[in-house]
Amino acid sequence: MRQAIADLMTRANRDIPHYYLATTVDMAAVMDWLHEHNRRSPVAERLLPAAPLLKAAALAVHEVPQLNGFWIDDHFTAGEGVHLGVAVSLRGGGLVAPALHNADTLELPQLMTALKDLVARARTGRLRGSEVSDATITVTNLGDQGVETVFGVIYPPQVALVGFGRVVDRPCAVDGLLGLRPVVTATLSADHRATDGVVGARYLTTVNRLLQNPEQL
Repeated sequence: MRQAIADLMTRANRDIPHYYLATTVDMAAVMDWLHEHNRRSPVAERLLPAAPLLKAAALAVHEVPQLNGFWIDDHFTAGEGVHLGVAVSLRGGGLVAPALHNADTLELPQLMTALKDLVARARTGRLRGSEVSDATITVTNLGDQGVETVFGVIYPPQVALVGFGRVVDRPCAVDGLLGLRPVVTATLSADHRATDGVVGARYLTTVNRLLQNPEQL
């Protein structure tokens, strides 16, 4: 598996003209909403910060569809639906990125349940063929590993990869006052053959906007 990953990522770095963007997202609204939701919910229905991050990534690419699809035969082909690939590290080493199908349509509790199921089956070798091959854009979230910023390599033939780091408290000025706010660094690695920085910036701006209204996710 390590050799297969090395071969694929070498080809991706060689053949795909990557460009990279990053932005800092204020997570105060999300963390407050999660705290209240989890306080009122049974343990089995509580949400992790990954749920709103993944949902925002999926909804944003629905609004910016130029990043949702594939570069094949020298042209962009749009994906049929938003099938969010989620990077999962395997216990024995290696990495897979199975798809959460139609992630933009899932309610947050559904998405959280689907994510847990997908990770469990990925780590026990029980993924379906469609889950391995159908992803239209991939998200890597290394926040639980303590990483604050991640710039990923695009998984061909996809044209974009989204990264989220750890939610950390940082001093920020809000309404003229300085205080500590929970923030996350969101990044985008995108294929310059399919889009340019203006499209990528619009995508990250959309992710930011969606995360300021977590009750609407």
